[in-house]
Amino acid sequence: MQRQVSIHRKTSETDIQLDLNLDGNGQAQIETGIGFFDHMLNTLTKHCLFDLNLNVTGDLHIDFHHTVEDVGIALGQAFHKAIGDKKGICRFGQATVPLDEALSEVIIDISDRPYLAWGIQFPTEKIGQMDTELFEEFYRGFVMSAKLNLHAILHAGRNAHHIAESTFKATARALRMACKLDQRALHSIPSTKGVL
Repeated sequence: MQRQVSIHRKTSETDIQLDLNLDGNGQAQIETGIGFFDHMLNTLTKHCLFDLNLNVTGDLHIDFHHTVEDVGIALGQAFHKAIGDKKGICRFGQATVPLDEALSEVIIDISDRPYLAWGIQFPTEKIGQMDTELFEEFYRGFVMSAKLNLHAILHAGRNAHHIAESTFKATARALRMACKLDQRALHSIPSTKGVL
């Protein structure tokens, strides 16, 4: 079973080339032009154990919104394609991850019923040059295109960098758990309906 895909998504605002392997070992080559966003995507890749090559040309002279949102959409499209018919996956994943004073929890259901419940609040409007409100846009683009249900909950945190990083790490660990193949159910869909 090969769970790897390549996506090329081009609009008037962004040009994205993305290669994703769900069964990798956490290798990443990421260039979005937004330093802190690259750091978060590298963190996600490392803790998911996905391999991700991502190159983006975006209209950063306007702002970062289009690039961040479109990366979420493209990554979601790649994920949805790579996960395939979902036979044998564990389907559900949950992780609570601390980073110093910050504590974030993420719960995922790979359900083909997209829904984002975003409960992450940031104490500052920016981390470096990146608007913190754009993290929700990234997650929404990813969740809707990946067709999964994701709840993100902030239990504690005062430092915006720590909050973002603990959230991305929790997302990574939850995705890793949900994508894992269950050796006892490799040929079945994890649903009483028989389809996801």
